[in-house]
Amino acid sequence: MSSKSELRAAAVTSDPRWAAIRARASEADGQFFYSVRTTGVYCRPSCAARPARPENLAFHATAAEAEQAGFRACKRCRPNEAPLADQLAAKITALCRYIEAAEQPPTLDELALHAGISPYHLHRLFKAATGLTPKAYANAHRTQRVQQQLKNTGATVTEAIYGAGYNSGARFYESADDVLGMTPTAYRAGGAQTEIRFAIGQCSLGAILVARSERGVCAILLGDDPDALARDLQDRFPQAQLIGGDAGFEQWMAQVVGFVDAPGLGLNLPLDLRGTAFQQRVWQALRAIPPGHTASYTEIAKRIGAPTSARAVAQACGANALAVAIPCHRVVRSDGGLSGYRWGVERKRALLDREALA
Repeated sequence: MSSKSELRAAAVTSDPRWAAIRARASEADGQFFYSVRTTGVYCRPSCAARPARPENLAFHATAAEAEQAGFRACKRCRPNEAPLADQLAAKITALCRYIEAAEQPPTLDELALHAGISPYHLHRLFKAATGLTPKAYANAHRTQRVQQQLKNTGATVTEAIYGAGYNSGARFYESADDVLGMTPTAYRAGGAQTEIRFAIGQCSLGAILVARSERGVCAILLGDDPDALARDLQDRFPQAQLIGGDAGFEQWMAQVVGFVDAPGLGLNLPLDLRGTAFQQRVWQALRAIPPGHTASYTEIAKRIGAPTSARAVAQACGANALAVAIPCHRVVRSDGGLSGYRWGVERKRALLDREALA
């Protein structure tokens, strides 16, 4: 090898992009491209072709730059097209809109035909992207449609159920209690005839509201203004009968306050969890994070089998109404930094600090 070739090789191998090429790192796709002068082609970092010798390789910021330098697109990795991950993401997004627009949930075979993918491959890709199977996604969307119709239209319960695409009211009623937390009739009435006991007090993090239904604790809210916490609860159940906690309930309140101050004690109380199938999976994963430990949104997404749905995980954390009991404060950014927290980043920092010392 000539001294000139040695210098070119040394420049390439000392560049961090060379490691990405050697690892065929798909996450580097779109960040740069590389060309091979002996073949006259340019590739994306994840190209499965055998890596070229470093002295024959050059880096390019864009595909257009590589083509302007006289190189043609590799026929194997097709660097002049959108990355495969983006193509698949667009296809799954289109399938989600297709499911949402359908009057009846499409079968897996129908979805596969529509997308031009085999049923097995589609099922695997859809679950990886959304965290749900196509069937579970369709069921969650139908449930959401029922909720919207019960709240925002004058439809009867039966009309709302059938209008959302259920062929049988019985099939919806089988899961209604888990999703709505009450019967559809009571949900339509804003929680009418539902008793919710609650109490507002003070803890080391400020004002705290604890509420429970017949099923268990349904809200643990933190804040600075006790009145704002009470309004939040009332907005959730505008027609429910809100009852101040009695002596027995005060013991529940004391357990929650004690848990906020000393997370290592644990919280041995039943919880009334209400959410979509995906939210429930996220919340269960959060409860598995031990005190004193954290996990990133991406790590939680991987744990529930949906590695590309970190943003949806963040949304599920934001929908959590059970502060501390569902420890969304233990979820951090990939770099370890603290991101938004429904009850304030300072409370999140305080909770993590005291757990670290427990």
